[in-house]
Amino acid sequence: MSVTIAKDGPVTIVTIDRPAKRNAVDPATADMLRDAFTAFATDKDAKVAILTGSSDHFCAGFDLGAVGTSRYDPDGPGPMGPTRMLLEKPVIAAVEGHAVAGGLELALWCDLRVAAQSAVFGVYCRRWGVPLIDGGTVRLPRIVGQGRALDMILTGRAVDAAEAQRIGLADRVVADGTALAAAVKLAKQIAAFPQICMNSDRLSAYRQWDFDIEGALAHEAHAGVAPLREGAAAGAKRFTEGTGRGGSFAAFTGE
Repeated sequence: MSVTIAKDGPVTIVTIDRPAKRNAVDPATADMLRDAFTAFATDKDAKVAILTGSSDHFCAGFDLGAVGTSRYDPDGPGPMGPTRMLLEKPVIAAVEGHAVAGGLELALWCDLRVAAQSAVFGVYCRRWGVPLIDGGTVRLPRIVGQGRALDMILTGRAVDAAEAQRIGLADRVVADGTALAAAVKLAKQIAAFPQICMNSDRLSAYRQWDFDIEGALAHEAHAGVAPLREGAAAGAKRFTEGTGRGGSFAAFTGE
């Protein structure tokens, strides 16, 4: 199996395990990744997922040795696996080593990216004439801005973790070898929050790209109805009783 799945309480950890290929994704692996995240989406006990790679590499992209073994369907699922899915729960990328080409696109698909200090991001497929077809030209500009995205897309250059954090590509930078542990800690903090409200806000942040400003504001307003009905009153009561005073998150982070 080139994809493994582990559980740590409310956290599902999905690992690409093709170390001989630096975790490059072939069609079979793409299917397994898609299946893993479909299962996560329907698991009521799973609150947050983590996507990572084995043996100190995140993902070197699509396995070029598998090019031509299956027919590309532009209307079908993404060749890298889950990249054309919009889940209703968050996913965090834990990046050690290289997240390049299609591997960069997998990292961009995630909501947050926790990167080791020696992690490298880049559109390395620029060298081989292989296009970004798993969200790279869409998500990268939305995350880092058009100019910075074009700098990466046109040049294919390597972007280290420090620069990635500076431009908003990496959300956390941690010591080498600790990206997964840091991502699990972050995932558990996120999983401790009231989920209906948090996931509604998350989806609204994604869906707003579908509208002009008036439509986005209207969508946000309507999306907030269910969280207000189902959890806000209880949360407000906890606040009036002392939980979270002074901006404290201790009740959720344990710190």
